[in-house]
Amino acid sequence: MHTPDGYLHPWMAGAFLALAGAALTAAAVRGRTDLTDRRVDLFAVVAAGIFAAQLLDWPIPGGTSAHFVGGALAGVALGPHLGALAVGLVVAVQALVFGDGGVLALGANVWNMAVVEVYVGYAVYRALAGRSETLALVAAGWVGVTAAALSAGLQLGLSPGFDLLTTVAVIAGGHVLLGIGEGLLTLAGARLLPAVFADDADAPEVVRA
Repeated sequence: MHTPDGYLHPWMAGAFLALAGAALTAAAVRGRTDLTDRRVDLFAVVAAGIFAAQLLDWPIPGGTSAHFVGGALAGVALGPHLGALAVGLVVAVQALVFGDGGVLALGANVWNMAVVEVYVGYAVYRALAGRSETLALVAAGWVGVTAAALSAGLQLGLSPGFDLLTTVAVIAGGHVLLGIGEGLLTLAGARLLPAVFADDADAPEVVRA
């Protein structure tokens, strides 16, 4: 769901750059206490995996694209604060180095994928994990990416040249279906991580399960 340059109103692009910067700054401060040597290794593995997965995308109507985002997976595996930083780093590198997503729209893209999806996905996971780990992981990916798409749709819909209801329906509505795949890939990713970090006492419980 990378939004390219030229679609967002300039004031909106600037506002979300400030919001995303403030959110990641807060995440860095709060996540600093969670860092251990092994957690740094986990951060690198999760960020690299999400980076590779996000390169495989396809365009959808409305000026954006669809792909596995991985925000919920990052939040569950790393905790929401380090998860937000991991996805934010991925989105920034993709925009600045690979041209995937606009540079001027970077704040909005980071907000949608690194803030909204990570924190919403993590909240859903925490709410459901006590009932079913599998359900919690699938729901985290599904609801998280749909919430991120809704945020992107609202940003575009409130910008010049777009109809709000149509844009939200196309982007957010489309991701209601695409989010099922996000949920299943979130489950798959969470199930693969224990093979690498099963002996890590500092890793989150889902990684050691």
